[in-house]
Amino acid sequence: MMKFCSLAAATLLLPTTLAFYYEPGAESTSYFKPSYEERMAGYEPMSQVTDHNAIDLDQKIFETQLALGTEEGFQLAQNIYEQGDLSKGDRILGTAVDGTTISYAKAYSSASAGGFVIKIKYPGSYDRESSRGTYTDIQDPSYVPCSVGGLPVTEQKTARCFGVGETITVFNGPTPYDTSDTYAVADDNKAGRTIQGFSISAAVKQLTKSDSCPGCPYKEFKKFHDYYGSSTYADEYVTAALDGTAANFTTGHGDADFSKYGFDGRREGAKRGSVYLNVYMCVLREFEDTIDNCKDEYIYRNFAAADASLHAWDKGVAFYTGSLEGKTGASDGKLLHALADKRCANYKTCGTNGDELEGISKINYLLGDQFDLGQNRIINYNCGALRPIVHRIADLMSVPMIQGTLRYAYKVDVQGGVEKQKAAGAVFMAAVIPRVHACNQEDAAIIYENMKIGAFTTDYKMVKKAFERNYDCMGVNGALVGGLWNSTANAYYEGAEPKKDGSNVLAIGLGSGAAAVALLALCGVFYMRHQQREVQGNPTDEQSVLPSDEPNILPSDEPSVIPSDEESSVLSTDEPTTGGSSKGLEIGLGSSAAAVALLAEANEKFAAAVALLTEAAQGQVAQIKQKPVEC
Repeated sequence: MMKFCSLAAATLLLPTTLAFYYEPGAESTSYFKPSYEERMAGYEPMSQVTDHNAIDLDQKIFETQLALGTEEGFQLAQNIYEQGDLSKGDRILGTAVDGTTISYAKAYSSASAGGFVIKIKYPGSYDRESSRGTYTDIQDPSYVPCSVGGLPVTEQKTARCFGVGETITVFNGPTPYDTSDTYAVADDNKAGRTIQGFSISAAVKQLTKSDSCPGCPYKEFKKFHDYYGSSTYADEYVTAALDGTAANFTTGHGDADFSKYGFDGRREGAKRGSVYLNVYMCVLREFEDTIDNCKDEYIYRNFAAADASLHAWDKGVAFYTGSLEGKTGASDGKLLHALADKRCANYKTCGTNGDELEGISKINYLLGDQFDLGQNRIINYNCGALRPIVHRIADLMSVPMIQGTLRYAYKVDVQGGVEKQKAAGAVFMAAVIPRVHACNQEDAAIIYENMKIGAFTTDYKMVKKAFERNYDCMGVNGALVGGLWNSTANAYYEGAEPKKDGSNVLAIGLGSGAAAVALLALCGVFYMRHQQREVQGNPTDEQSVLPSDEPNILPSDEPSVIPSDEESSVLSTDEPTTGGSSKGLEIGLGSSAAAVALLAEANEKFAAAVALLTEAAQGQVAQIKQKPVEC
């Protein structure tokens, strides 16, 4: 933020609007052409989201200061939380402290004639330039040459900040503008995006219906607002942890009294809460904003403005992954992508099949599919297809929060966890309890009373059962959550095994359409053989080829092609059983006409399913799962 020397100068010289500065006469940024050669954890953004992606750099320094375990460290952490700097700084255009020229900057908003203050964003690094401006690599740690904000002095970079007493020049403006000695490098370079800001802006951006938020209140945010009774619940929680005070909410739900904890517990509340509460909801907000901005009838809008659908979608992914995850997502980050990978190692849900102990989590593979699918829908102007994708993303993002709550419940109840473990469990719980409450208030109360700060006792089994009773309503299942794994014994901890449920869903990435069609074709063969044996009076074995405790093949919001155990078993083994079938279809065996009709129906269903996956092979991802229980 720069202060000008006089009202007269500001009145005469400030333009009414500042814009993105390129060469004179250059066009504004195109959001149709990819801005990066690099990817964000496998996702290729189609718009410039470098500084959004860098929010994890603020989080990294935030955690470093908290780790000091001192009042001074917590104060520095609070400065970063409230002021930030490594993501979207308020920047200055002109000559830098070291004498170099700062060009291609961007003003944040219009400046009024007669005003004293103008806010301009510094440009990114200059390693790659084009006629349309400069593009900054996603993982470039020095993408902004001036970093001050709330950073500790040791972390600040000031050599490329605008120099005191220098001038700025606006393209097509009449004359340069002089700065005065009231401008100070250390005081007037501040951040335009902060982790705290994700929460304190929520009422406008996620709750109150308006021209700028026509879809408000957003579904997922409303669950949290209804539970806590506050649009700033996330900031209240994190601030209480930083200050060592209590966060008390008007609804009587979710209170968190950090005065009961020392630095260990407060650190857990602050460093985890900033991501699990603030960043978490901001990710979902960007996807909701995508839907608000996406208009099939106004195709050009999808790429032409800074708040366009594609840009909002890219921002959601950028906030989810963070820059530290690298191009493939295999690096060690600080945000939600990294969290999912950490929890999969505890729950044996890593890998594309969700049965490994290391690597990228199944959840991140599934979310990556949804991120790509949403981007594809926007590019192809299919705005109406975004809603179920966003709902699926919200469901999947909740899984690591469930895993974290259960993991720390076990640590506290069975393994004697102390303040650090208790506080960690409380934060995980705070990030998912509103979703449980929206399904079943009694189960939410059970989880809260066992996991809250200052809980008298923690009963892991009660917490686990309370969650599991609501898996269907929450759009998750035992296969996705997994079980707490004991690496020493090479087995699940006793009582912490995955839930065995009939609604298990395994989302297979349908990158290979031919393989998916072939798989369903095989299923169809078994299906018709099953029907033939039933017609011939040969019941099937009780066990299905796909056991009920294994995930289903095709997730979606529609009923599954393959019925659940509660209905009838479509697939069977080749060995007949003696006696009646407990799960087989019951048909009249004396009617050949009935048999023919049944086979015709089976063939028709199989043909429809093949057509569905053929569409997936052509770039459309099929999503089919059992219809969730009404909550």
